[in-house]
Amino acid sequence: MVPGPAGRLEALLQEHEGKSVRLAAVVCHPHPLYGGTLHNKVVHRAAATLHALGAAVLRFNFRGAGKSDGWFDGGAGELEDARAALEFLEARYPDARFWVGGFSFGAWIAARLAAADSGVERVILIAPPVTAQSFAALRTAHVPKVVVQGTADDVCPLAALEREYPSWAEPKQLARVEGANHFFDRKLSELGEALQRMLEPVAPPSSRDSL
Repeated sequence: MVPGPAGRLEALLQEHEGKSVRLAAVVCHPHPLYGGTLHNKVVHRAAATLHALGAAVLRFNFRGAGKSDGWFDGGAGELEDARAALEFLEARYPDARFWVGGFSFGAWIAARLAAADSGVERVILIAPPVTAQSFAALRTAHVPKVVVQGTADDVCPLAALEREYPSWAEPKQLARVEGANHFFDRKLSELGEALQRMLEPVAPPSSRDSL
């Protein structure tokens, strides 16, 4: 359980036993009112990929999801939940570099957290819901952005992302997973490969060497 602004947040922390932590990441889950939790398969695959790169990875349930205290707050309170999760990692690993990421609704939360927190070194956005939420904060935020989008996503369509993405500040990278729908059904391996391809070159060497 991680202390949060609305009470305790249920969380799962993956570490590398006996290894010095040089990279730590928070991964945010999709919309809690539509069944999103820290156990979502896309969130799990993103976390597993980051862990394979040597990171300590924290997945957590937003307020009101799973065993977390509180109630859904439309995104405002969930942003504070994500900030609390990041602060937990910062206190636990004071010498680490910090990344944040998220899938769908979680990508919106991660984007706003990264834009507001200068301590976030990189943000990872999987199927960001650009038609449902505002990503305007990324237009002036120079935090490096890694974006992965399925070409067959009918919830967060690729065409909508391609209209929004050019307005986001550099540096940024976009990977398209051919044929992947919103939940990357039968395309989780390709999702992991895309993330690894973009993130492995920028992961701290000490983290990669710990594998």
